[in-house]
Amino acid sequence: MVFAWLADGLLVLHAAFIAWVVLGGLAVWRRPALAWAHLPAAAWGVWIEWSGGQCPLTPLEWRLRSAAGQQGHGGGWIEHHLGGLIYPEGLTREAQWVLGALVLLLNGAVYGVLVWRRRARRRDIA
Repeated sequence: MVFAWLADGLLVLHAAFIAWVVLGGLAVWRRPALAWAHLPAAAWGVWIEWSGGQCPLTPLEWRLRSAAGQQGHGGGWIEHHLGGLIYPEGLTREAQWVLGALVLLLNGAVYGVLVWRRRARRRDIA
């Protein structure tokens, strides 16, 4: 039972990290100091998608599920709803390239606007 809870907790953490990778630029918009935490996470997310690699959280979750006597996702609410988002069926390499590009474009646009606004403010002050 403990291993199943740990696996569920790890799945929630994984989903939160993915949300941070995708949407963290919006948090940086409000608090620019968060860029130090978001930029490496976004770079990691893009690299994982484009390289076809596997996040270290994935095999760790699978090991915890195995230790709990479960195969794959155990069928609970967390596994059912978050698992499908994190591990979609039929995810192709082409789809991974598109997902990586979307993360890069979305966050690149946010950071681009932030830099542009900061430069515009400096020009107005000078």
